[in-house]
Amino acid sequence: MQSSSHAAGGAALPVPRLAGHFASLEVQNHAARLGMWLFLATEILLFAGLFICYGVYRFLFPEAWAAASRSLDLTLGTVNTVVLITSSLTAALAVHYAKEGKNKMVAVQIGLTLVMAVGFLVIKYFEYHHKFEIGTLPGRFYSYEGIQLPGVPLYFTVYFCATALHGIHVVIGMIVLAFSMVRALKKADFGPNNYTMVELGSMYWHLVDLVWIFLFPMLYLV
Repeated sequence: MQSSSHAAGGAALPVPRLAGHFASLEVQNHAARLGMWLFLATEILLFAGLFICYGVYRFLFPEAWAAASRSLDLTLGTVNTVVLITSSLTAALAVHYAKEGKNKMVAVQIGLTLVMAVGFLVIKYFEYHHKFEIGTLPGRFYSYEGIQLPGVPLYFTVYFCATALHGIHVVIGMIVLAFSMVRALKKADFGPNNYTMVELGSMYWHLVDLVWIFLFPMLYLV
């Protein structure tokens, strides 16, 4: 069943399709948002396990973890933080324009978000490449002669697990947002009554941003 709505000038406003098991579009949108919040809660629990591991080993090997943290490239980490926070702004603007029915601007803002996401991953690639070159790798693969302290290989195990898992979420977020961008360009049906798809994608992207805001000081500033 397709709902319909009209603007003051008589033009039809884009509205989403109402699924048969929902009483109204309001209930349907509320259920979608609730489902996303529950999903995001499970994602936070996933990262919480890594945060706990970090806290335990940071307590057991404080000197080693401080030394290992200083070996990271703070400049690249800071740039990546600025890039990701800015991408959250453009993702939020995409929701704003979707509510106003400005589909081209929705696509532009999501496109900017995706460009910054690619930039984030490229910077992370260079960080990874450098670590592979000098041997600051997880566990038994650690071979860097510059820091030889008990617990340092554990630091890089947590570092790679946390940043790789976060990177996977960045890629997933890019895919979700890309679908919204394609829809904005092809169908141009986002509007005041139909913006949930963009909103949910933006919520997921804010989670990606939030997790990095925790990872950056934990890994680079200890």
